[in-house]
Amino acid sequence: MADSYTIRLANCAFFARHGVHDEEEFLGQRFFVDAELEVDPGDALETDNIEGTVHYGIAFQVIEEIVTGKRRYLIEALAMDVAKALCARFSQIRVARITVRKPGAAVPGILDHAEVMVEYRA
Repeated sequence: MADSYTIRLANCAFFARHGVHDEEEFLGQRFFVDAELEVDPGDALETDNIEGTVHYGIAFQVIEEIVTGKRRYLIEALAMDVAKALCARFSQIRVARITVRKPGAAVPGILDHAEVMVEYRA
């Protein structure tokens, strides 16, 4: 029997209005989220029952609700709120690693994106 397994949701895309600058709230932009969830297997792997695991369709909806909800100044705070919400929704999650990418980061130069990753242990 496995001690744990990992579910990954990669590059979930949302339009939202996070950031420190007023223009970021006014204009909004795309944000990309990766969720890496370390899951307690219970008997889900043996019974092949979705009720015993993290339903990734619902997990996506939880992420979407947080990201498209209230404005956060820091993508670090956004990532932590996503991690906490996922752990609150699914008791099977042991560790949530959430990465948030902000392609339109307000910096005086050219970059692909700013990115932050938080790890939350349930």
